[in-house]
Amino acid sequence: MTTRISAIVLAMAILLLIPDLAARAATERYNADLDHSIVGFAVAHMVVSKTTGRFTDYSGDIEMDPDAKTVKAIEAVIKTASVTTNHEKRDTHLRSPDFFHAEKFPTMTYTMMSYEKQGDTYMTKGDLIVLGVTKEIVLTGTFNGIVPKDPWGNTRAGFTAHGKINRKDFGMNWSKALDNGGLVVGDEVEINLEIECIKQK
Repeated sequence: MTTRISAIVLAMAILLLIPDLAARAATERYNADLDHSIVGFAVAHMVVSKTTGRFTDYSGDIEMDPDAKTVKAIEAVIKTASVTTNHEKRDTHLRSPDFFHAEKFPTMTYTMMSYEKQGDTYMTKGDLIVLGVTKEIVLTGTFNGIVPKDPWGNTRAGFTAHGKINRKDFGMNWSKALDNGGLVVGDEVEINLEIECIKQK
């Protein structure tokens, strides 16, 4: 009797695992294509305009089920020294201890912790680490679809996402006051992502 019960329990456990195994099998890993992606930002300058910039050296991957449009994991590592605003003097300042302190903190990272999907919109919560400080941030975005086969035989996927952070939350406090009471550099930073990924073979 004991042997029979054990066999039944084992069979039930296997049956319960089958859906989970099937879900795992359906997920695919996509790696960011740096040549066709933008990790960008915008921040107020002198109150009256915005300065935009981007990072050119980074890696990132998304594990997802493209058919079900579900996401299992998102991770990214960005090289802080790769920041560029198309202005050499300003970029040197951004790499300095006043901002990204690239020599001491050569990378910043993002790891998705959870997400909610409402229609075609995804709202992800994840940990962003900048200057050694970890803060939860929210990114809102869309999954733009799949190209099953490009001219080189790759499967591609596209994503758009936006968010906002306060740079002072990470200890990035440098600024100068203007005579009118405004700041040379605003505290709020807009995050703008256009990510094209290639399915890992």
